[in-house]
Amino acid sequence: MTDVIILIVCGLIGYLLGSINTSIVLSKVLYKEDIREKGSGNAGTTNALRSYGKKFAAFTLLGDLLKGIVAVLLAWLVAPTGWNQLAGVIAGGAAILGHNFPVYFGFKGGKGVLTTFAVMVVITPVPALIALLIFIALVLVFKYVSLGSMTAAASLPLIVYFRGDYMDIPGGSTPIFWMSVGVALLIIIRHHANIGRLIKGTESKLSLKKGE
Repeated sequence: MTDVIILIVCGLIGYLLGSINTSIVLSKVLYKEDIREKGSGNAGTTNALRSYGKKFAAFTLLGDLLKGIVAVLLAWLVAPTGWNQLAGVIAGGAAILGHNFPVYFGFKGGKGVLTTFAVMVVITPVPALIALLIFIALVLVFKYVSLGSMTAAASLPLIVYFRGDYMDIPGGSTPIFWMSVGVALLIIIRHHANIGRLIKGTESKLSLKKGE
């Protein structure tokens, strides 16, 4: 029972960390605005770049990465013996949910791509880095961050599966694989509006210039 309670606490801590949405906090502190009311309305790095520029986007990127990494590492530190990896999956998954649905900001957050990468690169680094390369290649070629994000997310479970990068826990389950499936589906679902714009040809392309 104590082990279960610790795992639940890991999830709770991960969710609360994930709910600290960097772009929302910075937009409120620095500009007295809510980034969710600007640009695409998304509280993520791409909209941060378009709305406030490179420096703002850089801090948003850093914050969203750090909270995912910290959530997993903290869980590993406090996890019961033999359960540290599962604790990391629980805390990391909760951090991703927190970013998407932050309790501090009316459950309206970003799409979780950066936080998902941060969590997965700690838990299963090689598949996460391969997915990152896929993302970079697609963005460089097509200039659509949303397309790169969704394709990289969809590739992640396949890379995890074929690489055999499973994590066995008591009972023989493979939570890394199922987590990769879950986060891929979440990212694609959260990009539903982008999918519509891509089909219509109205999706905005990446620009390093503020306001474009």
